[in-house]
Order: sequence, then C-alpha cells, then structure tokens
Amino acid sequence: MINYTYLYSINNSSELLPDIRLGYQIQDSCASVPMTMRAAFQLSNGLDPVFLTGDHCSPHGTVLGIVGESGSTPSISMSRVIGPFNIPQVSHFATCACLSDKQQYPSFFRTIPSDQFQADALAKLVKHFGWTWIGAVRSDSDYGNNGMASFLDAAHRAGICVEYSESFYRTHPRSRIQRSLSWSTAVVVVAFAASGDMKILFNELSKKPSPPRQWIGTESWVTNPDMLRFSFCVGAVGFSIQQSVIPGLRDFLLDLSPTKVAASPVLTEFWEDAFKCRLDKTSCFNFEDMQTLKSPYTDTSQLRITNMVYKAVYAIAHAIHNAVCQKTNSTTQCDKFARIESKQVSTAKYLTLLLLFKVNFSQNGYDVSFDANGDPVARYELVNWQISKSGSTEFVTVGHYDASLPAGQEFHINRNLTWVEGSTQVPVSVCTDSCPAGTRKVLQKGKPICCYDCVACPEDSLDCFPCPKEFWPNAERNTCVPKPVEFLSFDEILGIILAAFSVSGAFLAVITAAVFFRHRTSPIVKANNSELSFLLLLSLTLCFLCSLTFIGRPSEWSCMLRHTAFGITFVLCISCVLGKTIVVLMAFRATLPGSNVMKWFGTTQQRMTVVFFTFIQVLICTIWLVLSPPFPVKNLTTYKEKIILECALGSAVGFWAVLGYIGLLAVFCFVLAVLARKLPDNFNEAKFITFSMLIFCAVWLTFIPAYVSSPGKFTVAVEIFAILASSFGLIFCIFAPKCFIILLKPEKNTKKHLMNKNYRTTWLYISLYNLSRSTWKLYIHSAGPCDSVLKDMMHLCEL
Repeated sequence: MINYTYLYSINNSSELLPDIRLGYQIQDSCASVPMTMRAAFQLSNGLDPVFLTGDHCSPHGTVLGIVGESGSTPSISMSRVIGPFNIPQVSHFATCACLSDKQQYPSFFRTIPSDQFQADALAKLVKHFGWTWIGAVRSDSDYGNNGMASFLDAAHRAGICVEYSESFYRTHPRSRIQRSLSWSTAVVVVAFAASGDMKILFNELSKKPSPPRQWIGTESWVTNPDMLRFSFCVGAVGFSIQQSVIPGLRDFLLDLSPTKVAASPVLTEFWEDAFKCRLDKTSCFNFEDMQTLKSPYTDTSQLRITNMVYKAVYAIAHAIHNAVCQKTNSTTQCDKFARIESKQVSTAKYLTLLLLFKVNFSQNGYDVSFDANGDPVARYELVNWQISKSGSTEFVTVGHYDASLPAGQEFHINRNLTWVEGSTQVPVSVCTDSCPAGTRKVLQKGKPICCYDCVACPEDSLDCFPCPKEFWPNAERNTCVPKPVEFLSFDEILGIILAAFSVSGAFLAVITAAVFFRHRTSPIVKANNSELSFLLLLSLTLCFLCSLTFIGRPSEWSCMLRHTAFGITFVLCISCVLGKTIVVLMAFRATLPGSNVMKWFGTTQQRMTVVFFTFIQVLICTIWLVLSPPFPVKNLTTYKEKIILECALGSAVGFWAVLGYIGLLAVFCFVLAVLARKLPDNFNEAKFITFSMLIFCAVWLTFIPAYVSSPGKFTVAVEIFAILASSFGLIFCIFAPKCFIILLKPEKNTKKHLMNKNYRTTWLYISLYNLSRSTWKLYIHSAGPCDSVLKDMMHLCEL
C-alpha cells in the first residue's frame, strides 16, 4: 500500500519523470528465503503479462529496479540471484554489514545505514554510560550474527567486556533462551535481534522473570509498537531510524472510496481486511469511512521504516529520470515513447545501476545519496522507552547519532532518560567496581580484563604511577608533593635533650677542673698527677662539645668536622687515662724504691705518650679527609615517605679505622687497669680507671650493632649517646670520688688519712715520684720512724 502511495505521487509529479508512469509489482516473501528466491527469479525473467494492459507499460516487462528485501538474509539471497543481471536492488531494512561488499553484491543499495555504523554507535553508547560488563543476545541469522560480530569488535576496542554472547532463533528450544539470562551478573544486555525473535524472547521472560535488565536495542525492534506491551522493558534504549513526516501521506491513505479500492487488487485486499466485508459480494456498503478507522494503517506518527521505503522508491525513480530525461533550458523533457528492445534490456539495467551511485537529491527534508558501497550516510535517533503521563509506554527520542560528524561529536543526548524499572539513576553494570585511589588492578585468573582485584599501590606512587624521587603523594593521592627533609635538629625534642646533656657534661668537666685548680695544693690532687688530670678534663670537655656537631643540618664542613673532632678528642682523652694507668701500674709494680723502671716514665715521657697516641689518630683522620671525606647526602631508601639528610662516611674504612683505634687504646688501658686493680682502699685510682674503661668498652661495643641497625636520624642520635655515655662514665668514675672527698669530706683530704700503716711506703713512693725533687724531703720527714724500705731510699734517715 505504501509503495502504491509513493508511485502515485511520482506518477503525478510534473518534475520527476513528467508524463511517464512507473509500474510496479508487489511480491510477499513471508520472511522466507525460498519465497524470496522464487520472487527474485520471477522478477529477473520479466513481469507476468497479465499486468501488461494497454500502452501504459513497456511490452517487454523490463524490471529496472527492486525495492526490498526487508531482512538481511533474504536480501543476501535475492542479491546473489539478481546481481549477475545487473538489476539494482535497493533495500529499506537490510542492515547486514556484509552487504556493503561490492565484490559479492555489486547491485545492492540500501537507504538504511549499515550495521557497522550501528555497532559502532552501540559501543559508544555503552561506553558513554560507563558499562564495562554486559551480556549480548542475537538472532541466529545473518543480521544477528554479522551485526553482533561488528559490535563485539567495536566493544573490544572500547574496553568493554562481554560476559556472554548467545544466539537464538524462533525455532530453538525455549530453555536455551533463558539459560544465560538466569545466571548472568551483567545488568546491561545488548540485543542484536530481529523483531520476531525478540517477541519470542520477551514472551519467555514474562513467563519466568529474570533479574531486571537494562535492554539496549537495535533499529529492528526498539521502535516496534508491538513490543511496548512488555512492561518489564521500560527504560530500554536503542538506536532507530529517523522518524519522519511524509506530507500528504495520511490524507492520501484516508482518501479512499470503494470505487478507488475496487480498481486495485492491493487496495481491495486491504479494504476487505479492514472492514471485514467483500466488495465483490456487495457485503460492503458505501458508508464505510476511513476517517474512523483505527489501525496501524492510519497511524502515521511513527514513520521510520516507511521513510526508508519512501527514499528507496524515489532513488530508483531519480535514477530512471536521469537515464530517460534531459533538462533543456528551464524544462525537463523525457522520452515517454521509449521502448527497450531485448538487446537493450541489459544495457538499461546497467545504466540504472550506474546512475544510482550518482543519485543525490533532497526529498521531504532528507538527503538521499549512496557511497561507493551503496550505503547512505548513517544517522540514527536514540530512542528511550518511557512511561507517559497516562501510564502507557511510549517511544521518546532523547538524542541523535550522526556518523558524518567529526570523531567525538557524533553522539549527542538532549533529554533525560528513564532506566530499568523506571529509575532515573543510570544503572551500574561492571564486573568489578573501580579501584579506589591508591590501589591498582590485578586481573583475575581466567576472567576478562574488566574483572580484577584491587591491591594497594606502592606508597611512593600516585595512582600507581611513581612520583619523582624526592616527591611523595599527598593524603588524597591526587598530586605529588615534596618529601619532608628530616635530620636531627636543635628544634626537636630529641635534639634539645642531647644538646642539653652535651652542654651539661662540658659544664661539669669545667666545674671539676675549677675544683681541682682551687684545691691544687691538696694532697689528693697532688697524689693524682694533676697535670694529666687537667689535660683529661680538657679532653672530656671537648668530647662533650663535639657531640653538638652531630646536631643540625648536615653540611660539607660539619660532616668532616663531626667525625674527625670526635675521633681526635676521644683519643686524647683515652691517652690521658692510659698515662695515668701506666703511672699507677709502674708505682705499684716496682719492687724496690730505687728501681730504675720509674725514671723511664717521668713527666716528659707521659706528655710524649699522649702526643704520640693522639698524633696517630690525627694522621688517620687526615688520610681519611684527603682520600674520601664524609659528605652530606639525601637518603631516599631508608624511608619512602621522607628524605633523611645525613652524612655519608665517604670511606667506611676510614670511619672504622678511627673507631678501631679508639677501641684499641681503650682495651689496652682496660687491661693495664685490671692488672693494677689491687690498690689500698684509701688510694684506689686504678680501680676507678678499671670501672671507667669497663663502661667505655661496654658502651662502644653496644654502639656498633645499634649504629648499624638504627634508621635515619636515629643513627646520629645513637652516636651522640655513645659519646655522651662514655664521657660521663669517665668523668664520674675517675673524678667524682675525688671531688666528693675534696668538697664533702675534707677531713679525708690529708696525708695522714692517705697513709695507713700498711701502705705508707706505697703512698710515699708515688708521692715522691709525682712531686718535684725540691719538695720530696718534706714528705720523708713526715713519714715517721725509718724502716727497712726507707733505708734503701737514698739513706733518708740520715738526712
């Protein structure tokens, strides 16, 4: 009926094929390939002579073009039959991308876009709404299989994963249709299926409902009015052919009378079916009114496929027009008496075929043209199933897709959409939710790339992209910020505490030296080798103060100073203690007062001993600083989230040589002190030296593992603690007992108390050794009665 309407309009046009009438024959394929093949062979052989009445049509019944078929599979079959005869075929609804192959289908054209464009549009639609986990169903036909193949390829390129892809046909068992949908976790389902197959599918789903699905449809069913009865599909979205308005079509369709109807077998069949009467048996009355008829025939509000037929008919008409008509001046002249002889039939068909490629016209506001593949420009409407105010389901155009626009601008949505179950929220259809900030994707074994687990990113990365070495992600993990620089400073609690102890220790050493200087003439000060004692106190003061060089921002000079100052001052300190230890050992191990052993370790030799031992350490430090000195460095490995500013050793051998030399002197001093530990109770210098060296060695033996294992600024803190602990051990063990006697027990600071009857000679001998030669006689006279030891001491009884 629609073809008749269009041809009626063309045959009455004064511009298109003027004075030429086009004839037609309508064949019903019944959606059957065999019936389509039969019609194709019949049309290829020429029209049935029964339709050739009068001089209105060509006597040879030459078919110059075929409009159809509506399905892809029948169109493929028809094109293979009529293609060798160069009969143009213009389909209004066959969308299989395979039909664009001009090697196989050279005479095929269509006014509906290829499924290749629709597949790309569907993939962009799915991607636009963030759906990465979908299901797919298709008709088991050329339309469904080829269309779905194109979609899956486009979806794969867009990063969309398909949980399943099932094919079905109307003859398949109903259980097969339900199989995938029942266990699927994908909310979104793309259906590339024919309208008849989708009816069967939705019928089955209505009997045994599955979880709610968001349906994405194609042009074959998404605007089919018969599908609106399936209310569970409300919210379905899909691309459809553009809706159109054909001027005068409704009026033409309604302007029918029994007289006009009787002149056409097609209209007769329609009339009898619409009004349930028979024209030839006068069961129809003259008062039947088309205006009151309510049927799809009179509903012209959804002219989509109809418009494609409209374009197809006009495209063939324009091709014929270009073949038989010529425009002269302002008028068009057509050879209405043209007769195509048998030998010209093939040429006429081929000419019409060639001219179809050049067709380019605008009809009713729509441009009609074909590319080299016989395809039109792909334009779609995005249609959404929505509930109207009256409660019924209706088709609402919510957007457009134009493949001719630049990339990224093809897709446009201009209205709000309704989703599954009437929701206004876009449904979520993903295999795994997006990983939160600070995590990364790890694919699940045997699953598509859209299925993954989220594991934490490395701490030094921003969304698993590493920040620069000296940067660290912020708490929100949305930008890289500079890492904080950390070092032991005077501003933090630990630095303040260590600095306070360092200054306190130096102050204590100075106070001790002041006490000794104030009481330098007292027996206990004279008896303890005052010169080495003052030198030891000076070195202890420097030891306390050198720990301050370890606090603060490391620089090139501070790094070199801290280790060398520490090494030299400690060797000076240990050398003084060693000197005092040797004096005590020599005094108490001499068998006779007149032994020559004491003259080899006088005041000069003590000074030289201190200078010699200290010079060795100075030499080690000098070699270290010349060859590979310490230097400041940014430690980026101990902590990932911050930078430790510290002093690199430069040469580890130099550092451990300095420590090793200090340890060697300390062990040597400790051994000598142990040998001289049995002293009188009133003069226990060697015992205190033993305790001090024991503390010193214990601290530094503990320091080694603590230093190696302590991270960052705590390495420096451990070294400062070792310096302070060993320094305090020396000052307390050696000088605290003497200061206690000097300040709190002055009655014990006398020669009489220091000389008991068992050890007079010993004290006398040490005192004589420590005093100058000008004063030793005084001490001899105060010794009391001479005994056998005194007789051996230069005959002191006679003086």
